[in-house]
Amino acid sequence: MWWETGMRARAQAGLFSVFAELPRLLWAALAVSWRADRMRTLVVAATTVVAGVMSAFGLLAAQRVLVELFAGGPTADKVRAALPALVALAAVTALRAGMATAMGYAQNGLTPKVDREVERGLFEVTTAVRLEAFDADAFADDMERASRGADSTTGLVQSSMNLLAGLAGVLAVMAAVVVVHPLLLLALLVATVPNGWASLRAGHLRYQTYAAGSVRRRRLWLLHRLMAERDSAPELRAYGLRAFLLDQYDRVMGVETGIQLALARRVTTTTTVGAMIGGIATAVVYVLLGLLLIDGQIPLAAAATCVIAVQSAQRSLSVVTFQVDRVYTEGQHFRDYTGFMTRAADYLPQPATTPTGRATAHEQLRDITVDAVSLRYPDRDTSAVDEVSLSIEAGQTVAFVGENGSGKSTLATMIATLRTPTAGAIRYNGRPADDWDADTLRARIAVVTQDYHKWPFTAATNIAIGDTTTTAEQRRIEAAAARAVAHDMINELPHGYETLLDRTFAGGQDLSGGQWQRITAARMLTELERASSQLRWIPRLSVSYVLARPSRGCAAAMAA
Repeated sequence: MWWETGMRARAQAGLFSVFAELPRLLWAALAVSWRADRMRTLVVAATTVVAGVMSAFGLLAAQRVLVELFAGGPTADKVRAALPALVALAAVTALRAGMATAMGYAQNGLTPKVDREVERGLFEVTTAVRLEAFDADAFADDMERASRGADSTTGLVQSSMNLLAGLAGVLAVMAAVVVVHPLLLLALLVATVPNGWASLRAGHLRYQTYAAGSVRRRRLWLLHRLMAERDSAPELRAYGLRAFLLDQYDRVMGVETGIQLALARRVTTTTTVGAMIGGIATAVVYVLLGLLLIDGQIPLAAAATCVIAVQSAQRSLSVVTFQVDRVYTEGQHFRDYTGFMTRAADYLPQPATTPTGRATAHEQLRDITVDAVSLRYPDRDTSAVDEVSLSIEAGQTVAFVGENGSGKSTLATMIATLRTPTAGAIRYNGRPADDWDADTLRARIAVVTQDYHKWPFTAATNIAIGDTTTTAEQRRIEAAAARAVAHDMINELPHGYETLLDRTFAGGQDLSGGQWQRITAARMLTELERASSQLRWIPRLSVSYVLARPSRGCAAAMAA
């Protein structure tokens, strides 16, 4: 399943592999964020850096406060001496809070823009690739993963920003500790690294368990659908399957619950061991601090600052370890997206070989010549269309009649420029399609496929999308519906032309197959009506499919 890609990759990757790939993933996330909104990206980057710097200054200010408070003399004098450092500490704390607020606003505003940037790029490609791209199984699989990868991009950007913020916090603490006393840096690492290792190890165990439970999750997902969806509800009740399906659920969940409990024990053990090692290390650090204090190598204020630094570093490190796993897993899905965008370029239409688009803008379509055209689908050993030749003159009506699977629909889609022949050529007014402006040529072709799509819009919109170049007018919509014998049927719907033709939405309605055929025919007639009203003297090629007798299969009727 698509969502398991990142989980499996994380389960199989060691910590070295994870850290080796982090820089590339962080750079990719920042590049997407930069394209989506440069200003907000700069705000997040600036506030992250400033917050880190303020963390370092905060520790130094705290250390200065402790120095003054631990000095000799009357308490009032010590407080007055520490007052400037206290003011600085308060200012730094307030500034850090302001930076956190600004970062939150910028990130919240960045999220929808990243969504739009990535999804729009995906849809620009999926709506532009040639139709034959969808015949390739690999392309369909890549596209499915890419669509999920687009969803993961937002998570990648957010996790990357949070990871950088956590790293900034850790680095700030380390820098401050070095300024106080270099030996404290070693103490800081000893006290924090064990907990960080335990967190990453526990995450690795979770991912391994998740990857191993693929079959169970798919089975549970299937059972969820069977017991809670409209399509299966009638037969579930008719056959009395409730007890059977609940028993299946109990069996799978019984195994899953046992595995999750075992995982909980392992994770608890790992984190406990990490906490114990970290606790022992922290105790050693405190002993070291005591010895340094006794020996007079560091002042009491420096030791107290180190204690504060250890606590701050542990908080920042917990953020880092959590975000490392998220960046890596989301990054795998993002790679699916970028890989698809790269491979899909091979399926994009090629530009016209000669700049004749303007010359054909008002050219009449007089004839179509099919010259030894063949087409073979990627997964077939034989050609769907094999060296077919014919000519169609303006005003003719031509029907393709043959057995099922004989290539009638494939030939029609090639003539309609929806597919590109693998051999031979199709010429329009004596010129190949590559010499035409694609939009100009397709503007002369109206298509009604036998496998028409049921668009989840209102009845009026379903008809109007036949011509999206002009403002939809009710008069034109109803005229097309009347010619397709659909007007009375539409008026009988609960909301007439404004009835939503999709039962998955509130107030939506189902139509029968024949009623949908009328809607689809009206949509084609809307295209033809535009041709007669705006471009009266330019004939158009219309493609429709009619069902012949079963013995003769499906015939594709084409009128020029």
